[in-house]
Amino acid sequence: MTAHAPSPRPLAFDAHDVIRVRGARENNLRGISLDLPKRRLTVFTGVSGSGKSSLVFGTIAAESQRMINETYSSFVQGFMPSLSRPDVDDLQGLTTAIIVDQERMGANVRSTVGTVTDAGAYLRTLFSALAAPHVGGPGAYSFNVPSVTASGAMTVQKGARTIAEKTTFSRVGGMCPRCEGMGEVSDVDLAELYDEDKSLDEGPFTIPNYAAGGWYVKVFASSGFFPSDKPIRTFTTRQLHDFLYKEPTKVRIDGVNMTYEGLIPKIQKSMLSKDRDSMQPHVRAFVDRAVKFIVCPDCDGTRLAEHARSSRIDGLSIADATALQITDLAAWVESLRTLHTGPKVSPLLTNLSALLDSFVRIGLGYLSLDRPSGTLSGGEAQRTKMIRHLGSALTDITYVFDEPTIGLHPHDIGTMNQLLLALRDKGNTVLVVEHKPETIAIADHVVDLGPRAGSHGGQLQYEGDVVGLRASGTLTGRHLDQRVTLKEQPRRATGALEIRGADQHNLRAVDVDIPLGVLTVITGVAGSGKSSLIHSSLPRDADVTVVDQGAIRGSRRSNPATYTGLLDPIRKAFAKANGVKPGLFSNNSEGACPVCRGAGVIYTELGFMETVSTVCEECQGRRFQAAVLEYTLGSPEEGGAKSIADVLEMSVEQALAFFTARSSRVPAAATVLGRLDEVGLGYLTIGQPLTTLSGGERQRLKLATHMGATSGILVLDEPTNGLHLADVGTLLALLDRLVESGMTVIVIEHHQAVMAHADWLVDLGPGAGVDGGQVVFEGTPAHLVAEASTLTGEHLARYLRGGAGG
Repeated sequence: MTAHAPSPRPLAFDAHDVIRVRGARENNLRGISLDLPKRRLTVFTGVSGSGKSSLVFGTIAAESQRMINETYSSFVQGFMPSLSRPDVDDLQGLTTAIIVDQERMGANVRSTVGTVTDAGAYLRTLFSALAAPHVGGPGAYSFNVPSVTASGAMTVQKGARTIAEKTTFSRVGGMCPRCEGMGEVSDVDLAELYDEDKSLDEGPFTIPNYAAGGWYVKVFASSGFFPSDKPIRTFTTRQLHDFLYKEPTKVRIDGVNMTYEGLIPKIQKSMLSKDRDSMQPHVRAFVDRAVKFIVCPDCDGTRLAEHARSSRIDGLSIADATALQITDLAAWVESLRTLHTGPKVSPLLTNLSALLDSFVRIGLGYLSLDRPSGTLSGGEAQRTKMIRHLGSALTDITYVFDEPTIGLHPHDIGTMNQLLLALRDKGNTVLVVEHKPETIAIADHVVDLGPRAGSHGGQLQYEGDVVGLRASGTLTGRHLDQRVTLKEQPRRATGALEIRGADQHNLRAVDVDIPLGVLTVITGVAGSGKSSLIHSSLPRDADVTVVDQGAIRGSRRSNPATYTGLLDPIRKAFAKANGVKPGLFSNNSEGACPVCRGAGVIYTELGFMETVSTVCEECQGRRFQAAVLEYTLGSPEEGGAKSIADVLEMSVEQALAFFTARSSRVPAAATVLGRLDEVGLGYLTIGQPLTTLSGGERQRLKLATHMGATSGILVLDEPTNGLHLADVGTLLALLDRLVESGMTVIVIEHHQAVMAHADWLVDLGPGAGVDGGQVVFEGTPAHLVAEASTLTGEHLARYLRGGAGG
């Protein structure tokens, strides 16, 4: 008889196989309670604004990060972002959360794909070990490290004696001395900086923030290096040199020690060293007007010093290697592995090869390591961040992804799905916010929120497996297998926009005609050249408006009401109804709360500890003076009289109803609100900071500002990003209305529903990077499906047959 060990009794930790959420009320969530299985792939679905991000990012991930941050010392916490506790009754079973989102990778002009991953460091170490001639350590190949030489006396204590010894110090860096590692040099038009017929006392500057009487101008006028009461054109050669180029020098102004610096180096440090896209609009306009950037003639744009460019491995310099497409670089590194098997470089080559293979696996093999990171799309940035986690030895981590399929062709979504499953199979919990049916289909667990957006959402609609979702009857379940059909009769073009010899980036002398007066969709795998064709190759004299997903520049005070111009007619209506000035109804002007200056919160610096933000006690976060909030618009009979703060707390939908009511009718405001509602932003709060909007919301907000146009060419870059399946149909109807109003609409898109609805398709490929850049099809969607000769054609045909697709 075989003996059996007794069954092990349940242990306490066996009960911790779920993340337990109770009473989540962050943003629009309505007390949601649910259990999420650990070490499973859970996909969160629902329309935009239904509360998915509030639950996943704003509650689960935020609390995990907050609790981890609290384990650090107060000093370290001072350098971390301040995180408040989410509005939730109870959270149990949390593990360390790693967020892989779509945020752009900063705007540092020195940041490249190589520097934001370990690839650049590996490559520099490789060249310092194998390149000939040998020029130094890894820093000698870095464009961020300048060469330095210094000499002087060093005091050495020897017993009772103190001896001064002469010493020298040198460091070999790879930075090009001419452009300081930027790859570009600037040529400044002096006529755009100042009026030479004016004196400094008269305020000659045309530079932002250099107003007459301001501190910058006062430093120049009081420096003593030139007269402040004479026109600049009368300055001597020496005076003009000191005015424009003098090196930093200590001066005393009004009894205060100050540092004086010439105008050109001062502008270069304060403005030109920043990435153009991170500048405020008025500064960016000035830089575009006054400064011409050209490729550095010394380093030819490589950013590297001569010694770094001349040191080579098998005929390739590090500049050549970083300029290669990553697929080609991976092949070159692999060839080195067969030649160099010694213990010094073999592990290095193995690690670099594995890292480059990760780029290829994740669909980024068409990039190069010298690509500026600020030029990556949201999807590319997210996948670049994902690379560092693919080979991680960590397990039992909670990975949180925000629409990881954004920017991916249907052909590449399968690869992304395999990567998500691989993270799960290593024992991790994977939480994914997603709209694409291909990714929803691989979920172990689905959480569907809704039923709609904003105040109409925030409720748990369904929780379970994918089969159950299809049968659930929820908005997501009903649309999961719906398909857009091909048009029986596509519109006929009214003309053509000719593109000839386009060769930007990977384009291969492309000639193509974009039809006018119809809906044209540009397709192709990521990196095939779609953006290069449309954003860089359209004729300069074409009346083109580009609506992309780039960040909307502005302060944290900016919101949809200020960006769209909606607030102007609202302020005027309040002023007219109450017989006061419109400025009272601006939190940036006369009506602002005097304590928080219209911010609604007060920021308190606590030395080396984290900065604390607290709701302003004076205005209770409403941003306006109490006297201003007594002025109202509307009547009690039609929903109540509202203050300006009440209005800014309304959703677009609520505000539209308010400003179309008889007692509070404001036609100009209703027009703007109607356009916002039409582009699918009815749930958005009109006073919500722009910094809280997603890429898709930003694009639709920009689109709303162009809705009144009746002619011209409108270019949209992946407008379905962030859209629920049910909202894609609304977008297609909107695109039809734009075309019917007389506009030409060009859409860069991967979504099969948009492809199927197009009048004309231009498909680029056949692959990405050097394997792309060619027009592989142009014609109607029906012809593309019939031929099925390209990757896009194959996937569109499968979508129309009812296979996986969006």
